[in-house]
Amino acid sequence: MENKGSVLMQRYELGRLLGQGTFAKVYFARNLKTGQSVAIKMIDKEKVLKVGLIEQIKREISVMKLVRHPFVVQLYEVMATKTKIYFVMEYAKGGELFNKVAKGKLKEDIARKYFQQLISAVDFCHSRGVYHRDLKPENLLLDEDGNLKVSDFGLSALAESKHQDGLLHTTCGTPAYVAPEVINRKGYDGAKADIWSCGVVLFVLMAGYLPFHDSNLMELYRKIGKGEFKCPNWFPPDVRRLLSKILDPNPNTRISIAKIMENSWFRKGFDSKPVKTETEYKEQNPLVADAVLTPYENSSTPAETKQDLSKLTNLNAFDIISLSAGFDLSGLFEENENKREARFTSRQAAPTIIYRLEELANILRMKVKKKDGGLLKFEGSKEGRKGALAIDAEIFEVTPSFHLVEMKKTNGDTLEYQKILKQDIRPALKDIVWAWQGDHHYQQPQPTEQLQPL
Repeated sequence: MENKGSVLMQRYELGRLLGQGTFAKVYFARNLKTGQSVAIKMIDKEKVLKVGLIEQIKREISVMKLVRHPFVVQLYEVMATKTKIYFVMEYAKGGELFNKVAKGKLKEDIARKYFQQLISAVDFCHSRGVYHRDLKPENLLLDEDGNLKVSDFGLSALAESKHQDGLLHTTCGTPAYVAPEVINRKGYDGAKADIWSCGVVLFVLMAGYLPFHDSNLMELYRKIGKGEFKCPNWFPPDVRRLLSKILDPNPNTRISIAKIMENSWFRKGFDSKPVKTETEYKEQNPLVADAVLTPYENSSTPAETKQDLSKLTNLNAFDIISLSAGFDLSGLFEENENKREARFTSRQAAPTIIYRLEELANILRMKVKKKDGGLLKFEGSKEGRKGALAIDAEIFEVTPSFHLVEMKKTNGDTLEYQKILKQDIRPALKDIVWAWQGDHHYQQPQPTEQLQPL
């Protein structure tokens, strides 16, 4: 079915592979009835189920139903079989905008046109209560006429995702494009965060490089937090002024989209005619997320395992940095050999890690209790020098195929815990461990690993 030249659902002839992610492949295809070129994203149901991404798939379908706009990649229909989900989407023949920028800065008029189309699309998304949260040139495609198409709503949020304080609280996005308030993790306005990312995109289009860049991630975040950037000398004064208002680290004083659209530089050559809304697009097939996903939600996966997976704590790039060896400040207060925490990374699926930790508890002759959020509590029955040993093991999801596990002594003697860690725990888990934090070969995961598309 996935081979070039084969026919899908008696409707689409599949062509070349356009790209692939962890859970999906994207193919060029042709509608046999109309001859229209499309892109078809094939998602593996079993993989999606195993890693608990059902809600994310539903959200992406719901979002793409809401944002039918000339400068947004259109989702034409969704189909499903027992093993696959198929997103039939608009084909953007021009590829990624990133490929143009990679060759160098764009001319001012061209950069302004793309920025105008980006702002128009983002403004429409926000009017529908959708916040993209990962705007960058790699997620901006071009059609055959050179018009911009916003894509990849896998990290988008709907208005109902807001907490009681009216703010979003999930830290996500690509570090160099992320607003300071997102990094600070105190809750943020999704619209204002998207505006910041649009400003970074404008700078990149005009300059050919990023406004915030540093090989040291903590220094990068410091620059973002203070809004420290320098425009190259070829930027016109009006562009400099606009960027200073967009890349304002204070979201309360940051310029709004309405004000951007009133800006004199922005308005040059801008087509202010109302764009076609989603009601003017004929939907080929009802995009009902629940109907498409029902077959594997009713699968034979044990309910207990589903619950364990659905409540795993999501660990993103910013958490990795705060937990990594280079930024762990606990060494200032306690000797390394007496540390109560040990962390390792694993490329195994969460159910495999949970199973192996339960096996470990049997080896250690400790009782194990499962708690919400991927937390397992090990309790020893033998009284030690400072009481019975107790260990918490918590699993954090970095990406669906990459996890960090933190083991922490919560009771008992630290030296006894360190001895068990070295002689029993590490050897017993060696075949599922990618690296223990602090080992000389430890490799910090790249921040963008969390952001792999479906």
